[in-house]
Amino acid sequence: MDKSYINQPPVLIKVIGVGGGGGNAVNRMISTSAGSSVSTQKSDAFASVEYININTDLAILQKSVAPIKISIGERITKGRGAGANPELGEKAADESIEAITEAIKGADMVFITAGMGGGTGTGAAPIVARIAKQLEILTVAVVTKPFKFEGARRMAQAEAGIEKLREYVDSLIVIPNERLKMLTDKKITLLNAFQEADDVLKKGVQSICDLILVDAEINLDFADVQTVMRGAGLAHMGVGSAKGKDKAEQAAKLAMSSPLLETNISGAKGIIVNITASPDVGLDEVDQAVEMITNEAQADAQIIFGAAFDPTLEDEMKVTLVATGFDVNKRTSEYRRPVYTAPAAPSAEAPMADTSAKTNADSGDADFFDIINRRN
Repeated sequence: MDKSYINQPPVLIKVIGVGGGGGNAVNRMISTSAGSSVSTQKSDAFASVEYININTDLAILQKSVAPIKISIGERITKGRGAGANPELGEKAADESIEAITEAIKGADMVFITAGMGGGTGTGAAPIVARIAKQLEILTVAVVTKPFKFEGARRMAQAEAGIEKLREYVDSLIVIPNERLKMLTDKKITLLNAFQEADDVLKKGVQSICDLILVDAEINLDFADVQTVMRGAGLAHMGVGSAKGKDKAEQAAKLAMSSPLLETNISGAKGIIVNITASPDVGLDEVDQAVEMITNEAQADAQIIFGAAFDPTLEDEMKVTLVATGFDVNKRTSEYRRPVYTAPAAPSAEAPMADTSAKTNADSGDADFFDIINRRN
């Protein structure tokens, strides 16, 4: 084995929650069994994930379970939040650029998460992304847009914030909160709805770690992730898992289809697809799953394939998908993709419940309770 490979530094991923909504997402991610830390071995290389929460509200920040907490804009906000004012959130981040820069330094990849439409997340997240870009760090943002009932002003602020964010991130994943209603015909609680949105972030981070770090028959590495996600714009990340006779088709459909995302993979210019299955998986099954996905991409798309064997999966197949470089005219706002519902037999990956996490009622970025309390 190449000695330089053995001695290479670990891949460091930093997950940064900005504002109330972003902080809640990071807190819930940490509180799940997979979220406290990710340190997965691939031969002799290791990766780690660091969690950072950034806020203008000191009271909320003190309750965060993230090991690194950054209070921004204390001079102009007095530690009392941004009051749903993105301009104040932006100024707060500008005031604390040195602290943010110091926290981000050294990362190979950064995930930024925020609830767009309020003050801190909307105003500060683009500043965090700008700093990461200046440091030449691969940067992915996972953000939410507000419910319709939160009003036109908040939605307009969210859209403006997302456009600013788009200037600096390599890849962007947008989750409209309105789509949380599409998850089931049954009643869904507010907490469970937000957990579903947070699960996109959790699976995104975990899938990237798995792609580049899990020892595999056909290995993927961080350079592969960079090839597909660097400067790519809108991104789709999905994980599908299924058992039984039609597991390849079902797992691929689940990876391609998410009612929460604004994207579909049609016309993608870059795709990473990784198949994890038992050692006796049929070549025809792998071919079927990959072909279903790549058929949706552009003819000249960059396709990167990986495969790993896991004897514990037995009859199960897991498909991990990262797709980027979509035609902007084929965004889901204009394309109504039918939602795929798996039959009872296959086992799709489900989000892990976090009953201990509390929705942030005090921050300008809390998606729901500030509406109830008539806070601006």
